[in-house]
Amino acid sequence: MPNSAAVDGFSLAYDRLGEGPAVVLLHGWPGDRTDYRRLVPLLVEQGHEVVVPDLRGFGESDKHEADPAAQYGVAGQARSVLGLIEELGLDRPVLAGYDVGSRIAQGIARSHPDLVDGLVVAPPLPGIGKRVFSEKAQAEFWYQAFHKLEVIESLVDGRPEAVRAYLEHFWTHWSGPGFVPELDHLVEVYSAPGAFTASINWYRAGAGSVATSAAETAPASYDRIGVPTVVLWPEFDPLFPRAWSDRLDDFFSDVRLRPVDGVGHYAPLEYPEILAEEIVGLG
Repeated sequence: MPNSAAVDGFSLAYDRLGEGPAVVLLHGWPGDRTDYRRLVPLLVEQGHEVVVPDLRGFGESDKHEADPAAQYGVAGQARSVLGLIEELGLDRPVLAGYDVGSRIAQGIARSHPDLVDGLVVAPPLPGIGKRVFSEKAQAEFWYQAFHKLEVIESLVDGRPEAVRAYLEHFWTHWSGPGFVPELDHLVEVYSAPGAFTASINWYRAGAGSVATSAAETAPASYDRIGVPTVVLWPEFDPLFPRAWSDRLDDFFSDVRLRPVDGVGHYAPLEYPEILAEEIVGLG
């Protein structure tokens, strides 16, 4: 397992497999790079080079104490991913991601479109707007405000039983019917002292869907994300109902929406074959 050169003092652990057109896979919360264990072999078999990092604050990557807004939001995470792309000499990779990884992939495509061949992303996506404040939505997004409170550190951080109970809630509630999460690895890595707190710095940076959606405005047509983008929208993600896919054209100039039935939030584990199909189609 190699580690990247440090960017802003953060080194990323990553896996690199296969040969061919490059793909970079970006994981979500509460996960790490092993979220892609079912997808990577499919892409390698179809002739792709695949790079899968642990993001800042996750897995085996660095978890430094730092101002979350400066180092753990979209811009900070993107700097590390862009540094890795440059370090490995990847030529215009396809970026794929869900959850936190989706936001980072979109941020890179917006700021550095010349470095990206395309996006394959699952929610969250822009266009939610003030709908995130509906009573039904807030019943799901409560955790994002909770993650900003210091009390969560004493309740969860460094406590394996609490970590397991907390992660199990999200992995069972956000997934589709019949999905059985495998949590032993994640409980181990999230239970290390400081690891859980580092993982929620994304929310403390104001990068979660509630803060992002509340502040979003549709860009001018010339400022939309212009790289070819495929959006995969699952049927059973309680955070992101399909009705919220109605404004993608306001934020992307070359986007195709593909609904995915029978599945929930965890794209690379619940429907890896569909992800692989769309990634190969772009790359």
